Amino acid sequence: MKTVLELRCGGCEHSSFAWPDSPFDCAQGRRGRLSPQRSLARAAFVVLGLCVFAISGAVAQNAPAIYAESFRKGSTRITEESFEVKLTPQNATYRERIKDSGGNDRYELTITPQGPEGDNRITSWRVMLRDLHHSIYSNILLAEQAPSPEPTNNLWWLTPNPFGPVPIRTKRIIKVDGFYVAFEVKDLHFTPLDSPYLDSMAVQFAFTNRDPRVSR
Repeated sequence: MKTVLELRCGGCEHSSFAWPDSPFDCAQGRRGRLSPQRSLARAAFVVLGLCVFAISGAVAQNAPAIYAESFRKGSTRITEESFEVKLTPQNATYRERIKDSGGNDRYELTITPQGPEGDNRITSWRVMLRDLHHSIYSNILLAEQAPSPEPTNNLWWLTPNPFGPVPIRTKRIIKVDGFYVAFEVKDLHFTPLDSPYLDSMAVQFAFTNRDPRVSR
């Protein structure tokens, strides 16, 4: 049985994730001032979400891999490599150049933090990949260029939000041009422990020309 929890914005019927950094806010594009009663209700909802996240942690760790194909279709192959990125508030941004099969810099991987507006605390990280030859596209890890809540279009968003589009421990596999990007969160930690604020996250990456879903 699947249980769905949702919030309703005060002035419309739009649903949104109850998390400080959710990108799916009300379509009106603003956040109204909450009354004390609504503030208390939202706080209670967030606490409930944290409890659900703690209980479902083991299930999330065993979540199956999600596969998607980028909107970018091409034949470019890359120099294969694997590495782990350790993120903290002190080292919150990461950049890595990815070489093509000829050994030339072709793509740039960027990881940036995200949190509540006006707050320097971190609640998630965003993974972006751009083609250095076609910088018009800011992130070619998207399945579709138009934003959507579909899991396959949000594999780039590393959020522990229990109501988010992709479970945090899910292995993500994205085909871009003629290669594959596979990544998954190996470890994460909150401070305080009962809050949504991250003080570390370790992410394992693999850039390969072979489909990771096929056993070798």
